[in-house]
Amino acid sequence: MKFDIKSHIAALFRSALESIAPESAGTPILLERPKQADHGDLACNIALQLAKKLKTNPRQFAERLVVALRSQPAFAEHVDAVEIAGAGFVNLRLSAKTKQAIVAAILAEGAAFGRGASTGCKIQVEFVSANPTGPLHVGHGRGAAYGACVSNLLAFAGNEVQREFYINDAGRQMDILAVSVWLRYLELLGERTAFPEDGYRADYVRSIAQTLVNAHSSRFKHDASLLPDTASSEDADAALDALIAGSKSLLGESWWELHGHALEAMLADQKNDLGEFGVTYDRWFSEQSLFDSGEIERAVARLGERGQLHEKDGALWFKSTAFGDEKDRVVRRENGQLTYFASDIAYHLNKFERGFDRLINVWGADHHGYIPRVTGAMTALGLDADRLEIALVQFAVLYRQGEKVAMGKRSGDFVTLRDLRNEVGNDAARFFYVLRKSDQHLDFDLDLAKSQSNENPVYYVQYAHARVCSVFAQRGGDARDPKEFEAAATHLLSNPRELTLMQRLAEFPEVVQSAARELAPHSLAFYLRDLAADFHSYYNAERILVEDALLANARLALCAATRHVLASGLALLGVGAPERM
Repeated sequence: MKFDIKSHIAALFRSALESIAPESAGTPILLERPKQADHGDLACNIALQLAKKLKTNPRQFAERLVVALRSQPAFAEHVDAVEIAGAGFVNLRLSAKTKQAIVAAILAEGAAFGRGASTGCKIQVEFVSANPTGPLHVGHGRGAAYGACVSNLLAFAGNEVQREFYINDAGRQMDILAVSVWLRYLELLGERTAFPEDGYRADYVRSIAQTLVNAHSSRFKHDASLLPDTASSEDADAALDALIAGSKSLLGESWWELHGHALEAMLADQKNDLGEFGVTYDRWFSEQSLFDSGEIERAVARLGERGQLHEKDGALWFKSTAFGDEKDRVVRRENGQLTYFASDIAYHLNKFERGFDRLINVWGADHHGYIPRVTGAMTALGLDADRLEIALVQFAVLYRQGEKVAMGKRSGDFVTLRDLRNEVGNDAARFFYVLRKSDQHLDFDLDLAKSQSNENPVYYVQYAHARVCSVFAQRGGDARDPKEFEAAATHLLSNPRELTLMQRLAEFPEVVQSAARELAPHSLAFYLRDLAADFHSYYNAERILVEDALLANARLALCAATRHVLASGLALLGVGAPERM
């Protein structure tokens, strides 16, 4: 039994619209919950939408539409009252019987309530994809929570979803990590070294160096005085590059073993951190594999064959200005090296060739300028760039006792995701990260996230779930077992708070479908907070375990249905649903 009253009412509107304005029958029907409860349960603005097109007065058109609605047999079954408000809004008040039906529907469907039918659509979501050069920080945490929630929602909506992490294991940043680890390794073995200003300085580099000593003793030891003297160089980048080149020369083939050790150590740390955060992937894709397989050369050659490259100053450039970018971009430098952008083109070509219907990249907001060059490259390759969607995630700013928590980068003075999780817990971190739209700045109040109060939204929602479980613990039974409520007398659930709670429950399928469609998990978080508020209001005002056995059973059925929806919604956000608090 699938229950989606809003879709059913929308179908009645479409039928009524077809009868009075056939030329507009395909117009989308939008039904919203009015901001003021006394305006009804649902409101539709279709008359306002169509008035100009049909050259008619919107209120007069709304009157004709209401007559057509009332003539449909199923309309009276679901709607107690309909009225026209303002310039032409059609407001509806649903029948108690319609709201009461939601309880049996939820208990019958259980965990499947709200789940969409299979769409056959294959979607890849790539998110986090942090450089494996250090621990994940709180900014990565927001991308992780958002990407995981979006993936959950898309899968729940009926899509086939693959979650992917792109490992940036090729290029200069990994070289910087490797040389930083090696220099600390030499220090541990008693060698005096000049550490580069732009090397990675945090404690995790020393930890990796210590594991290198533990595993290989002095195998990678060399006389540090043989390295280039870069202390007096005024060009920090050039000095660091010279140090890397010198290290590679001294170590020879051993450089790549050391490089691999540093990479695997950081990847293992990131995988562990994400796994403990409840974020898992179907595939970890290596950038280096694109070099090894020749896919980058193939992608660049394909652009050349299509006339999308030109040479300038000895380098090879992609004509990205032709696709809305502010300037053309280098794909091969004058020294013959392929750029990071070239590997990104090859990676996206690889994703397209894997047959996904949609590709969703979750990027930090600082990558906004990167969008036109990547989408332009896909168009230049003859691909449908509309299949690629970029969801931008703004940084999260931490506050403690009203003061902004300082953040840093290579110096090591930064707050890691692990630090945050240890302080506030996974549940609070996951919930708080998705409380705002991803492209809006997030002020993360650490004190609020740890508080056990109604002001803490995750505590408030989880407490509603625990309260349901406590009712069943008092009565004896399990809120997860719907069998004993199949014949519950839900017609007895008629007081205003019960009707409000049941209507809120009925909205769940549409909320999750909309959140999936809009890539907006924050809307589900808001919904759960509203649902929790409706339940707390009901729980505080009414006794559940009353002496009237039929009424008690009906109220228990409503509580069990509420528990199902709270648990499902929290699971989609990656948040636990505790039975005791």
